[in-house]
Amino acid sequence: MRDPTRRMIAAIDCGTNTIKLLIGDLPEVAVRETRMVRLGQGVDATGRLADDALARAFAAIDDYAVLIAAHPVTRLRFCATSATRDSANAQEFAEGVHARLGVWPEVLTGEEEAALSYDGAVRNLRAPLTGRVLVVDIGGGSTELILGAGAPEAAYSMDVGSVRLHERRLHSDPATAAEVAACVADIDAALDAARAAGVDLGSADAVVGVAGTVTSVAAGVLDLPAYSVEAVDQTELPVAEVHAFVARLVAMPVAERLALPWMHPGRADVIDAGALVLDRVLRRTRVPTLVVSEADILDGIAWSISG
Repeated sequence: MRDPTRRMIAAIDCGTNTIKLLIGDLPEVAVRETRMVRLGQGVDATGRLADDALARAFAAIDDYAVLIAAHPVTRLRFCATSATRDSANAQEFAEGVHARLGVWPEVLTGEEEAALSYDGAVRNLRAPLTGRVLVVDIGGGSTELILGAGAPEAAYSMDVGSVRLHERRLHSDPATAAEVAACVADIDAALDAARAAGVDLGSADAVVGVAGTVTSVAAGVLDLPAYSVEAVDQTELPVAEVHAFVARLVAMPVAERLALPWMHPGRADVIDAGALVLDRVLRRTRVPTLVVSEADILDGIAWSISG
């Protein structure tokens, strides 16, 4: 039971596709919210945050401000990732956040993002994994790869994610074989760069996947009748089943994906690219199963200001 004399923290993770909020006195969580705002809409092509994307993000932040005000929050950390790293008008976004929440967003480097993702994912595990653990965090604009045994030892942030790659390569519904091949080539080039930077996926003894692309793929492999955090969190999926489901998912038109009972409508159009990232990462490992964690960078941000 939470000690009523302790004060709460609030953490916000603002990515390319989602904005997430966690309020709590850790390890207890009072509020966990996710809004699909597609802040990174068009950033890969234009280098700017679109006006309508900013409007969607600010509407979500207004709602979060109300939730934060309703709890005894004493510390708030707002972290922004790939879309704001890459946008020319990031200051406009930062000023809007400050006006609504009274804090300035921290634009994380790829290395900072990787460390927080690793901590959030690994701290959540009920049964700690032995050996070297690879944490894979597939976002809308970037993918973080973090290797470590108890703590991060090597990390690499790839500029490939579900929104960025879908907008760049997958223009048909469903994507053509040529489009998929071009997308895979981009992913493989990024993975080659990761290996050159010291992140050897083949050395991992276990793989933990986090964030919405991975959890959605897990729901599909499990064939859930509706999305269930309890069913997805810390499930172990045979890698062969993940590969088979990704192939099916990429071949589906968006309307068919929207009809899947566990699919969030804000993810259905871009999950093909994100699923391909997961597929290509797993093909470079030697693990037989994928561990899926509902805890991710948001939890890492929260723990960084708790205590």
